[in-house]
Formats: sequence, structure tokens, C-alpha cells
Amino acid sequence: MSSWSQAELRSIAENPDLFVSPFREDGITYGTPTQTWALVVDGDVYVRAANGQQSKWYQAAVSQKAGRVRVDGKFYEVTFEPADSDVDTAVDAAYDEKYPGSPAVPIMRGDGPKSATVRISPR
Repeated sequence: MSSWSQAELRSIAENPDLFVSPFREDGITYGTPTQTWALVVDGDVYVRAANGQQSKWYQAAVSQKAGRVRVDGKFYEVTFEPADSDVDTAVDAAYDEKYPGSPAVPIMRGDGPKSATVRISPR
């Protein structure tokens, strides 16, 4: 498995949005880009689905396990995997730090989105 460069992590950390495009069922075609809030925690990149595990992009990401993301105008080929619950507290804190005062942060810290936390790695 590849890892993100420091420049890539900085770009992800500094940009408010990251667009995810998991592969469609054919495993070749990228899905429609979906805006997410990406967080960098201990050198790894995480996103949560606001609508929890019922989210279409989340379902595609965990079933296809790959696709691409776009941040700061650049595309990256990536893998998606459900995150372990042991990062929940750190991811919650990262939301508070990156998006202070946003009314969406309590939503993203809720049980539904928390259960749909995805780790994104370059491939």
C-alpha cells in the first residue's frame, strides 16, 4: 500500500473539500464525484458519509474498494476501506479543529456518519 506524501497531506488538510468517485459496479467507470470533508489523522486520510451507511457513495466505496478523489484540482487513484472504530475519537477531534463552529460538525460526529468512516489511501 502506498502512502500520501507530506505535500499531498498538507493539500488535503488545507482544503475544505475532497470529492470522492468510487468505481461503479463495472470496476472501471468512476462514479459521480461526491463532495466530502476529508481529515488527516496521524498521516492517514478519512472521510465520513453524512447519510451514514445508506449513502450511495459509501456503499460503492466499500464494495468496489477503489476509485479516485479530487482535491485542489488534482486527481488521485485511491483505495477505500472502512475505518476501525479506534480512530473515532481522533476523527471527531479533527472535525472540530478543521471546521470550527460549523453546524454540520455535530452531524458528522453522530452515530450514522461515524459508522460510515472511510480510510482513503493512494494506490
